[in-house]
Amino acid sequence: MKAVAKRKVFRVLGVLAVILILVLVGLSLMFMTAVGPGNFGRLVLGIGSSYDKTPPQISAKLAYPAILIFSKTNGFRDDAQIVAANRALEEIARQRGWGSYATENAAIFNPDQLARFKAVIWNSVSGDVLTSEQRAAFRKWMEKGGGFVGLHGAGGDPQYAWRWYVDDLIGAQFIGHIMDPQFQMATLDVEDRNHPATRHLGPTWRRTDEWYSFATNPRDKGYHILATIDEGTYRPEEKLLPFTKPKDIRMGADHPMVWTHCVKDGRAFYSALGHAASTYREPQHREMIAGAISWAAGLQGPGCAHGKEITS
Repeated sequence: MKAVAKRKVFRVLGVLAVILILVLVGLSLMFMTAVGPGNFGRLVLGIGSSYDKTPPQISAKLAYPAILIFSKTNGFRDDAQIVAANRALEEIARQRGWGSYATENAAIFNPDQLARFKAVIWNSVSGDVLTSEQRAAFRKWMEKGGGFVGLHGAGGDPQYAWRWYVDDLIGAQFIGHIMDPQFQMATLDVEDRNHPATRHLGPTWRRTDEWYSFATNPRDKGYHILATIDEGTYRPEEKLLPFTKPKDIRMGADHPMVWTHCVKDGRAFYSALGHAASTYREPQHREMIAGAISWAAGLQGPGCAHGKEITS
């Protein structure tokens, strides 16, 4: 009898072990689906960090003014979005008569090559991508009058190795984005309809996206907010896996999504919009990006000097 009872116990334990394994495999697969198969190794196994040491060759015939389109990822990567945004950025440059150069080679962040560009666009750059020398060159270029446009994932890392980048260039630490569903329609309130990036918009802007939340409000630092999001028009919750409690990522009545500020003599613009590749075909979104680049490059709108905007 005791032997029979033991076999029954072992069978039950074996069934429970199989169920547990299946549940863990299922949860892992769902997590991989949520973050993207190509990102599982980066996020879970820490695979994928790389640093560039040899600068690329840039044509001497690069048109002026020129913009640098940079999309290196040592963290999360949505390749479809990056490809679509790069294509849109190159089209915008061509339509406006600007030169453009797209690369994922971070060694381009050196004094000589940065001097050839009026603005740099970080297209969903993620992870630690610059060496200490490249960081120093980029920061000096920015503070001496360079222009920065950060798009979506460029401000979407859960943590940063380079504190100046998140604290002073982006200006706010990402804490999460909506999930379940990942894409929701919401209403943006446009605060500044005179800025080159937003003057084509009406008082409100309804669109669908993956909406970000941040640990602090960049308005508290004196940053110039161009658009906020109405949290009453979507669900500001992040739920990565079933059977888990959603994470509350509300920021409250004042939830900035698009902003600008001065970095000494340089101009910085950040937009949390634009996760899906399809958003780079939206006319209003593309016009916002074009206006942002034009401002960051010093071609339109107020300038910056000693950390403050100047109008003349």
